[in-house]
Amino acid sequence: MDLIEYINSKREEHLSELKEFLRIPSVSAQTEHKADVERAAHWVAEKLRASGFESVEIVQTKLHPLVYAESLQAPGKPTVLFYGHYDVQPAEPLNLWTSPAFEPAVRGENLFGRGTADDKGQVHIHLKAFEVLRNTSGNLPLNVKVIVEGEEEVGSVNLWDFVNSHRQQLKADALIVSDTAMLAKGIPSITYGLRGLNYYQVEITGPAQDLHSGVFGGAVPNPLTILAEMIAKLHDRNFRVVIPGFYDDVATLSRQERQALHSLPWKEREFRKTVGAPALCGEKGFSIVEQLWTRPTLEINGIWGGYIDEGAKTVIPSKAHAKLSTRLVPDQDPAKIARLVERHIRKLLPKSVKVGFEVLSTSKPWVASYTHPVFQKAIHALEQGFGKKAVFIREGGSIPFVTQMHDTFKVPCVLLGFGLPDENAHAPDEHIALENYFGGIKSVALFYQQLASL
Repeated sequence: MDLIEYINSKREEHLSELKEFLRIPSVSAQTEHKADVERAAHWVAEKLRASGFESVEIVQTKLHPLVYAESLQAPGKPTVLFYGHYDVQPAEPLNLWTSPAFEPAVRGENLFGRGTADDKGQVHIHLKAFEVLRNTSGNLPLNVKVIVEGEEEVGSVNLWDFVNSHRQQLKADALIVSDTAMLAKGIPSITYGLRGLNYYQVEITGPAQDLHSGVFGGAVPNPLTILAEMIAKLHDRNFRVVIPGFYDDVATLSRQERQALHSLPWKEREFRKTVGAPALCGEKGFSIVEQLWTRPTLEINGIWGGYIDEGAKTVIPSKAHAKLSTRLVPDQDPAKIARLVERHIRKLLPKSVKVGFEVLSTSKPWVASYTHPVFQKAIHALEQGFGKKAVFIREGGSIPFVTQMHDTFKVPCVLLGFGLPDENAHAPDEHIALENYFGGIKSVALFYQQLASL
């Protein structure tokens, strides 16, 4: 029985096992699920052992365990390192799910449940590809190292400590990641670029405590008003960030890459439908694809302060807070951008308030040349697995681990995404298209098989 025929014969078995994985509520952000996160790590380890990995270890960290495995039984063949995560986002608000978040359900052509797209479904694609290769040929055709962590949704706080202390052990010829999306349904895709991310928190303090707005209003600073005024001054009418120096280091797209991006079968109508807003807005002078993938942004992610509960309470709040983020592109430096953002915010705020500014996290942008033979093997495998032309795309999101691994080991990083932009990752009714799940198993198995010939 050949590879594709074997995979087709195992569809129900594979889907049933994925549902078992999804039923484990491995929510890394919630203490009440710590035991479930541990259980998910053991589940992944068990499946890797069943796939023929001779060395499988559950590595305890200061928070949640990661799973590390090796199969190095192919002397002279390339070595790849696969990375994914088994932890998931909280499911709340639970009342917005059509079916319970941790009771996976097939509806139409999709499988619904927390973690289906991000990232359990995509991790499981690789677990089954390993198993399929072993069962059809007796062993894996190349050397494979695997890291599946349990802290991605809380910032991968301990992952890099593990990498730094195991650098020699983790050396590989390529890094493979499946935690991204396809361009659209029916268009298998490889992501070759990611935006970086800086995340900030601002605290503005006016009076020492909340004050009666009738007794004190009009004579004391209101932190919420001042915060709102500051935020309103961060963009101009063309939606450009007005922070001096913000665009100084932005890499210019080559004419060839810009043409390639514009020639992608991307449909603005579908994008508008996914967004659901009355209209779109973005930096003037750039297409939507360029705005999403190749231009830096500054976004307000949250604002809070004062009284927000039921009824009225007339106060001037003592404090106001905001969370902001900047998405960065090549060749912007996260440390430099953080300094520019802080300096500008402090300049905008009056001396009548105190300002606290904190950088909560940073990650660098990443872009790769997709002419490397590893990428060519990947694009060929996707086209075989899906029976459709595959494309190279960039992604507006960030995966810090990819950038860190690329900078540390100087190897190609291949991002094979099997989700879709509208599959509600991090939101209620998260799902994955069954076509992409099953096509992903075929494509990944073929990819590993073909990599052995490099």
